[in-house]
Amino acid sequence: MVVLSKKMNQNTLKLSIALSENERTKPILNGEVKAKGIDFFTTGVHPSEMFWRQLKFKDFDVSEMSLSSLIIATSKGNREWVALPIFTSRKFFHTNILIRSDKGIHSPGDLKGKKIGVPEYQQTAAIWARAALEHEFGVSPTDIEWFMERNSGKSHGGATGFNPPARVRINTIPTTTNIGEMLSSGEIDGTLLYLNNANLVDRSQLQLNENNKVISLFRNKQKESQRYFQKTGIYPINHTVVIKRELYEAHPWLAINIYHAFMEAKNMMHDLTKENLKAYFETGLSGLFNESALVTNDPKSYGILANRHIIELLIKYIHEQGLISQPLALVDLFAQQTLEL
Repeated sequence: MVVLSKKMNQNTLKLSIALSENERTKPILNGEVKAKGIDFFTTGVHPSEMFWRQLKFKDFDVSEMSLSSLIIATSKGNREWVALPIFTSRKFFHTNILIRSDKGIHSPGDLKGKKIGVPEYQQTAAIWARAALEHEFGVSPTDIEWFMERNSGKSHGGATGFNPPARVRINTIPTTTNIGEMLSSGEIDGTLLYLNNANLVDRSQLQLNENNKVISLFRNKQKESQRYFQKTGIYPINHTVVIKRELYEAHPWLAINIYHAFMEAKNMMHDLTKENLKAYFETGLSGLFNESALVTNDPKSYGILANRHIIELLIKYIHEQGLISQPLALVDLFAQQTLEL
């Protein structure tokens, strides 16, 4: 059930907000950081479930959102959401590819002709990983036979009207099994990423390791992350934050107030925490030993100005992979007030 905004104590709005639980969102979730003029009902939700609930049911007034699903939904005329340039999740997703050690896969090029799992074909992590395979290693999406775990009833694509791109072979995994079981048994040769956290959307539960012949394609993930970042300058963005458009249009000031709150939460956690240190090592920016230089070169920055090239590249990849008919402009996605942040 959608929680409608109601005026509270003069000009305060009571809004529901859903976020995944990590170092950057923790101060918002626990109420340590508040947005001016807003009183949040907070809910910690796994991203897979959160995005499905938002795209299908609009459960929350504000939430994290899959950036690719937002782009795809918007391209098809769904204008229910307005994005803010708050990027709560970034990773080098292609380094998370898992393979069977007995399938003759020794390098990314060996994925051609293989059977590869993917939780959901249109999810942002999958788009970034396929783009890296194609542009860095010459492996096209059409070179692989895909096995998708999520069915239309509980998937982001089910809510956005997903259709397989032309010439791409996508099989839907029966609900009687899942990626983990198929990978463990050798029915598929690898998986683009593996989600086995308990939630309403993802079905895999097995812990995969070398005991069941499952290994990382990139044995040295940090080395590959640094190589990719040094070559491209891209630290891929996965999630953004959205507001219901009806709320934004009724109260345009929400955009900047919420952005400021997330920036405050981010800055609180910016000290060299485990998460931030990992980002600096993954990108190779750990060579900047001066702390002020690390802040200046923050690989997990918010805002459009620092990230325009990354968002536009993602849009390009989504179009290139046949998931939207034409590229979108950032003004089609983000609140007008945030375009110069």
